[in-house]
This record gives sequence, structure tokens and C-alpha cells, in this order.
Amino acid sequence: MSALDLGKLALIVAAPTLIGAAVAYAPRWCGAVADRWRTMHPLPPQPMGPPIEQLAADLRRLLRLHSDLTASAHLAMRAHRLWAVEAAIATRAVEAARALDLPHPEPTNPGALTRRELLDLLTALSTAGLVLPSKVGPFTSDGRF
Repeated sequence: MSALDLGKLALIVAAPTLIGAAVAYAPRWCGAVADRWRTMHPLPPQPMGPPIEQLAADLRRLLRLHSDLTASAHLAMRAHRLWAVEAAIATRAVEAARALDLPHPEPTNPGALTRRELLDLLTALSTAGLVLPSKVGPFTSDGRF
């Protein structure tokens, strides 16, 4: 038996073990390489939400829609739409308060602020420099806002 034959035999015997080790340890090695890459090349900072300009425009649009609905539709027809618009106003107001680092209530359900909390939050946003319509409300009287 020559040295070449002995090398072939060793390769045939060791190949399954080497393939199994590669399958078992490759994900761990790839993960370590990816972690090292991330520490060497961090991602640029990402915004937490939409731009403040978009939040302000959405709030103005929703407040105008609320005012139009309050003035135009019949009470039975507008109730559901008003609640939906008010919930959207509350959600956008909380997002704007987060973006401006203003103290704000954290509702358990999105858009579930009391009437007083929402009015206080909109006033605080306006005081902080967010341009909102001068007339806000009246919001529903059933205690949802």
C-alpha cells in the first residue's frame, strides 16, 4: 500500500466526520462573523416613526375632517365615523408627542384617550410649536374622548 492509497483511505474515513462538523458548526461560525461585521459596520440611526411634518399634516387633516363631520352629518350616521376619526386623532397626537419628547398619556388601546387627555395633549402639542387648527372639538360626549 502506497502513501497515496493511505491518504485516500484516510480521506474516505474522515470525510463524513468533517462534513458533519461543518454542518453542525457552520451556522455558529456564520453568526459570529455576522456579529463581528455588525460591530465593525453599525447601521445608521433610523427614525422611530413618521416625520413630524407628516404627523402635523395628518393631525390638521383629521381635525378638519372631524369639524366637517360634526357640522354636516346626521347624528345617527356620523357617530361611528366620528369615533374612528377621534381615535385616529388620538393616535397621531400620541405619535407627535413622542416625536417632540412631550409628556403624554400612554393609552392601553391605540387611540383610547379620555376627552380631557386628548384636549390637554393637543394643547401641549400646539404650545410646543405644532401648527394645529384654532378650534379643536367638540369631541364625543360619551366619555371616549
